[in-house]
Amino acid sequence: MSKLPCISHQRVIRALKKKGFFVLRQGKHISMSDGHNLVIIPRQDIIKPGTLRQILNAAEISVEEFNQLI
Repeated sequence: MSKLPCISHQRVIRALKKKGFFVLRQGKHISMSDGHNLVIIPRQDIIKPGTLRQILNAAEISVEEFNQLI
């Protein structure tokens, strides 16, 4: 299993957009969807690996695939 980096929410959003996700709404959290999966991303300077893993599970994206997207 690959390690997940601590990255900003902007980089997570950019990577998910490459995968076909789009922003539904923004506030303290950002809601994104690809038409099938709903992902909630906290608006934080640094997203910790555990939170990032939950985001990737909700998006049905593997760690290896995410590392290629960022």
